Amino acid sequence: MPTPSKTLIDLETKFWQSMVDQDTDAALEMLSEPALMVSSHGAMKFDHAGYRKMAEQGSMVLKSFELSDMEVVFPNETTAILTYHVKQGVAPRGKGESTAQEMNDTSTWVQNGARWQCVMHTETPAEAKHAAH
Repeated sequence: MPTPSKTLIDLETKFWQSMVDQDTDAALEMLSEPALMVSSHGAMKFDHAGYRKMAEQGSMVLKSFELSDMEVVFPNETTAILTYHVKQGVAPRGKGESTAQEMNDTSTWVQNGARWQCVMHTETPAEAKHAAH
């Protein structure tokens, strides 16, 4: 039986993979409606139709990701907050060349019946980590 923390880490990873695969339906199953997002573009609230439009028509696409430093906290039994570092490769839609970005992210998940759904996601640009010599 997976631990609750492992379940949430797996869901977060699955959500990122749905963006790489451009599998909007898989992403929507994991998204609360409405959901919130905060990024360098500002704060926004969106429904499933709004997410579909962003995912399928947005100017940038996610090509790769690597999650690290995952922490999971459960303020109560039906809420989980994840924090982590991500290295992501993004590219303009239709173009091959991807740019590497490093972000510090948080996601808040709530249990809706038997399913966990993401209700809030934030991303903050990270200072590039330098390997210790």
